[in-house]
Amino acid sequence: MFEKVLIANRGEIAMRIQRACREMGIKTVVVHSEADRDAKYVRLADESVCIGPAPSRESYLNMPAIISAAEVTDAEAIHPGYGFLSENADFAERVERSGFVFIGPKSETIRLMGDKVSAKQAMIAAGIPVVPGSDGALPEDPKEVIEIARRVGYPVIIKAAGGGGGRGMRVVHTEAALPNAVQMTRSEAGAAFNNPEVYLEKFLENPRHIEIQVLADGQKNAIWLGERDCSMQRRHQKVVEEAPAPHIARRLIERIGDRCIDACRKIGYRGAGTFEFLYENGEFYFIEMNTRVQVEHPVSEMITGVDIVRQQILIASGEKLALRQRDIQFRGHAIECRINAEDPFRFTPSPGRITNWHMPGGLGIRVDSHVYNGYFVPPNYDSMIAKIIAYGDTREQAIARMRVALSEVVVEGIVTNVPLHRELMQDARFVEGGTSIHYLEERLAQRPA
Repeated sequence: MFEKVLIANRGEIAMRIQRACREMGIKTVVVHSEADRDAKYVRLADESVCIGPAPSRESYLNMPAIISAAEVTDAEAIHPGYGFLSENADFAERVERSGFVFIGPKSETIRLMGDKVSAKQAMIAAGIPVVPGSDGALPEDPKEVIEIARRVGYPVIIKAAGGGGGRGMRVVHTEAALPNAVQMTRSEAGAAFNNPEVYLEKFLENPRHIEIQVLADGQKNAIWLGERDCSMQRRHQKVVEEAPAPHIARRLIERIGDRCIDACRKIGYRGAGTFEFLYENGEFYFIEMNTRVQVEHPVSEMITGVDIVRQQILIASGEKLALRQRDIQFRGHAIECRINAEDPFRFTPSPGRITNWHMPGGLGIRVDSHVYNGYFVPPNYDSMIAKIIAYGDTREQAIARMRVALSEVVVEGIVTNVPLHRELMQDARFVEGGTSIHYLEERLAQRPA
């Protein structure tokens, strides 16, 4: 087991990783920017290293600085959390070549799954259903692209091969609009991801976003920890997540879960990962695999009792996965609300000093956050400041507990999206369950200006 782990991230996930390490008796090194020097996890770390000024490119994306911090503190492993460098194959490779353990998949696996074209091809080979579309990157000849789109059928969506986080996508409804849409997406992809390749898929009209959480040790042992419904989204960014997914037959979930762990074995996957699918009319269609811990991992932990971050660390240390699929029992229901420092309906950021901070408690309530009374929310990073997770024996009980929890939240000094979450927990369609990925945006469009 590791004696010291460097945490190459910030915010609530840095706090989450630190807690897991401390529980396991592992010392922690926290790297931080100048903007985060007063963060709670920095104060609680055994050691901390400032790696640069506030801009991410000069700190949390600064590979040499992070590697140097690991060297000077004698850390043995680096946990990348989510975002920043967590799915950067070059960073994982540099960590490995520098003699440290990257707490995640091998660099070649990250590279394989990070390119949406190669990931799709790997999943087809592994027997995972995918959205109908081009077999690979779109050719340069516009006539060939038009033929592919005709075969797939409109509407179609053009996606950047190296994209992620909802970026690098464009929906096309007519043949006349296709050539320009492909060219624009190529230009955006080249600028944003340094990879101009794009591919084409059938655009599903009213799908749900369902994902399967997996753990694998790279030694042919793999399990899945149930599914999550992440359909409540705005501009492809998740707002509310829950587990299990309402109104989907368990036999369908079990079938796709088993296929996912079979795919893990075939590609030699190691660590925690998530297979993301669109679900429509009783069918699952693979869209991508996230080769890291997810923001929404707590809902899976709540219904299985498995500490996903702990398992990441154990696997990275070389231990075989001790859990087997028969050991995983699904109990109850969990819902997560992402609390962001932003206007709840205009979605503009709201950085600043928090003058009063009170998070909820009570049976079945979990809060993951790095924030405290007097904390300054910097304008340089993602606006999420907390996650509230409600657990109940039933979905109805989880929703009821979330309503109470949200009513207890007090955040003063900045604006948050708590009012939006309060509305959603009372929304008849959400309470019914099974909304599509378009529902939230449609609902917001109907609000008075």
